[in-house]
Order: sequence, then structure tokens, then C-alpha cells
Amino acid sequence: MAATPPHSTPTDLHTRWSSTVTAARGTGTDEPSPHPYADDLLARWSEPHRRYHTTDHLRAVLDHVDVLEEYADDPALVRLAAWFHDAVYLPERSTNEERSARIAERALLELGIDESGTAEVARLVRLTITHDPATGDANGEVLCDADLAILASSPETYAAYAAAVREEYGFVPDDAFRAGRAAVLRQLLALPSLFRTPYGKAHWEDLARRNLATELDLLEPSD
Repeated sequence: MAATPPHSTPTDLHTRWSSTVTAARGTGTDEPSPHPYADDLLARWSEPHRRYHTTDHLRAVLDHVDVLEEYADDPALVRLAAWFHDAVYLPERSTNEERSARIAERALLELGIDESGTAEVARLVRLTITHDPATGDANGEVLCDADLAILASSPETYAAYAAAVREEYGFVPDDAFRAGRAAVLRQLLALPSLFRTPYGKAHWEDLARRNLATELDLLEPSD
């Protein structure tokens, strides 16, 4: 089962960010300070219109990357992608991932991450548009599984997640939201596998499908 993380704290997240930047830089690079970049990212994750895509979601994705890191080629770059993947989140827009990737490209080069590492983080951020990594894309599989792990939460936590998503789309009328959300759920349920890592397949797949099916039943009650 996907664990429910404790409430995130700015101090804890700052520490995790600094450790990740240090790991991604490698030896011999310690400027500029990573702290202002953490401040900017956490301010973005704390925007008042967010209900699900908050610092708690960031913390949960990072926790799930910790669980899955053995499957990644470069866990530090996956963690950086987790930090940036919802840096821009406006539910009425379709350009969030692209704008988030561009922020990563600018910030990481300034932080001293090399060009190949920066490009990989940006690629991973863009991959969260589809959550469909290619076979053998180890970093992509870990990030996408970590981002989707909420689907395998307890029924109570999943219900809270679904309610928070509805709040973020509060500007959408009920009928339109139900139709759009149901289409997303059907698309997910039609996938051969929601998760790509061995751990995700073994521990999260069945519960996630049950949660998705339950939500779909609630959105499309039988006559």
C-alpha cells in the first residue's frame, strides 16, 4: 500500500532539497546556495489555489522515490524532477508541465547542475504529461510510479485525494467535471499496467485499480 506521509515541514523539505542538489552536483561545486531556490519552489507549491498539488504531494512523491530509488539510474535527478514536476500548476491550463520544465532548465544550470543532468530532469518533468515512460526508461518509471502512488492509498486517503482534485477544478460545473474525470479514470483503467517498476506492480497495482473503479462507479451511478 502507498504510505500516507506525515505533514511536510519547510525545514524538512529544505534539508531534502539541499541534499539532493549536493548529490546531483557531484564534488567540487557548492555555489550558488540552493536555499533561495527551495524558497521559490516551496512558495509555488504553497499557492492558495492548490488543494492536492501541495507541499504534501511533493513530500509524498519524494517519499515514494525513496522507496523506488533502487530502480532508478540516477535517483538524485529523479528527486529533482519531483521537485519541479508541478512547479507550475494552473488547473485551467494545459502548459503546466512545459512551463515547469523550463523553470527547471533555467534554475538547475544556475545551481551548477551540468547540461546533461539538467536536460534529464526537464525530460522527466515533461514525461509527467503522459506518465508513459518508454520500456527501459528507469528514471521515468520511478518518477511516474512515485507520482501515481496516491492511487494505491487507503480508500479513505484516496477519497480525500479525489475530493481535493475536485476542489482544484471548482470552476468546472459538476456535469462537465464528472464526464471529464470519468474519461480520465477509464483511460487509466484501460492501461495494461498503471505502474512500471517491479515494486509498483507488486504492491500498488491491484489497490490502485480498485480505487479507480470505485471512483468511476461513484461518478457514473447505475440507473
